[in-house]
Amino acid sequence: MRPWIVLMAAIPAFAVTADQYRGAANKLIDAAMADNGGLNRLEYLCYRIGNRLSGSQSLERAIAWSADEMKNAGLANVRTIPVKVPHWVRGRESAEMLEPLAKPLFMLGLGNSVATPPEGITADVVAVSTFDELAKLGRSAVQGKIVLYDAPFVNYDQTVEYRMEGASRAAHLGAVAALVRSVTPRSLRDPHTGMMRYAAADRKIPTAAVSVEDAMWIHRLTRDGQRVRVRLKMEAHFEPDADSADVMGEIVGREKPNEVVVIGGHIDSWDVGQGAHDDGSGAIAALEAAALIRKLGLQPRRTIRVVFWTNEENGGRGGVAYRAWANAHGTKHVAAIEMDGGAEKPIGFDLDFGKRGEQPGVRERAVAIGQLLKRINAGKIQSGESEADVEPLLADGVPAFGLRTVMAHYFDYHHSEADTFDKIVPADFRQCVAAYAVMTYALADWP
Repeated sequence: MRPWIVLMAAIPAFAVTADQYRGAANKLIDAAMADNGGLNRLEYLCYRIGNRLSGSQSLERAIAWSADEMKNAGLANVRTIPVKVPHWVRGRESAEMLEPLAKPLFMLGLGNSVATPPEGITADVVAVSTFDELAKLGRSAVQGKIVLYDAPFVNYDQTVEYRMEGASRAAHLGAVAALVRSVTPRSLRDPHTGMMRYAAADRKIPTAAVSVEDAMWIHRLTRDGQRVRVRLKMEAHFEPDADSADVMGEIVGREKPNEVVVIGGHIDSWDVGQGAHDDGSGAIAALEAAALIRKLGLQPRRTIRVVFWTNEENGGRGGVAYRAWANAHGTKHVAAIEMDGGAEKPIGFDLDFGKRGEQPGVRERAVAIGQLLKRINAGKIQSGESEADVEPLLADGVPAFGLRTVMAHYFDYHHSEADTFDKIVPADFRQCVAAYAVMTYALADWP
C-alpha cells in the first residue's frame, strides 16, 4: 500500500450528472451488504490454498482457482497472462540469544535476503534506532557485528526504510548481518517479514526481522552496557525464475468495449499467514464487485476488467506484464482501481495522476460519484499515490484510484502469521465491495 495526502475537491455540477446513477448505486450497495459470495471466496482462498509467495505451488493453485472463479462469476474473456517471477525460498531459519541469556528470538527472514553459512553467524549486537546513530558509531564500532535497528513505528513509508535499506547500510560499515524491528505499531511477539533490497556497491549480508519485544529487549541491554551475543541461521536463497500469471476476466462494454476500467488486487502474498488482508481481500472484493454488477444486469458503456496481479510483494512483475499486454492489444484505459490496504471500514478513494498531471474533469467526476457512497461513509476522494500494480499505467496517463480504509489494524497483521481470514470483519468487507462496485460501474458507464 501507499500513503496518501488529503486534498478534497469541491463538489461541482458533476454531482447533478452523477445523480443518474443513484438508483444503480443503491442497488449495488444493498446487494453488497447482503452478499456472502465474496466472503466465501476469500475464505476458500485463505483456508484451502493459504499463503502464496511467487514461485510457490500454492500461488499457482490460486491462479488456476481464480480463473475458475471468474468464469463461475460469469465474466467474459477469462484468461491468464504469463509472467516470469522471482523465486525466493526462505528455507530453515532461526535466531537465538547466546549472551547474557540463552533464549530463542522471534524472527522472520526478509525477502530477497541471502543465507548465512551453514553453521550460522555468531556475533555481538550493536543496536541503533536511526541511520544517523549508525553513521555516528562508524566502522570501528560496527565491523564484525550484527546491527539491530530498533526503529519505532512512525508510519509505514518512513519506518519501512530500515527494512529495505538496513542491511546494505550496515554492510557498508562492516557488519556481518542485520536485524530489523518488525514494521508494525503493535505486536504480540509476532515478527513481520517483507521485501528488502541490496545496494549494488555493498556486500550482501543476511537480514531478518525480529519481534518488537525482542528488539526493545536487546536494545535496552546494550544501552545498559550489557554484551549481547546472537547466532543467526538462514537458508534463504533464490532459485531460477518461475512461471506464473496474471488472471483476467471482463464485463464487456456495450458501446465502447475497448475503453477499459481495470480493477483488482494482487493474488500473491508473503509465505506466512494466509494473505487475507494483503491482498486476498483486495482481489476478491474486485471480483465480487464485478459479479454483483453483472448479477444486477448492469452492463456499462465501457468494459470492466478484473485483474489479479501476480508478484506484487517481491518484484512487481505482474503489473509491468499487464501493462505490456494491454498496450500490445490496443487497450485504452480510462481508469485503474486497486485495493491493497486491507479490508477494514472503507472511507473512499485516493487518486493519482502521476507525472503527466491531472486530467480535466476526472477529479470532479470522482467526487460526484463519491457522493453516491455517502450512505456508507465511503465517498471521500483524496490525492495520493497509486498502488504498486497500477503504477505502471500512470506512465500512459491513466488515472489511478486506490480504495482506502481506516487502516486501524492493517499493520498489526501485515506480512505476518496473523494475516488470516479470521481478521476479516464481514460488514467491513461488504462495504469495500459496495464502494468498489459503485465507483467502478459509474466510471465505466459515464456518458
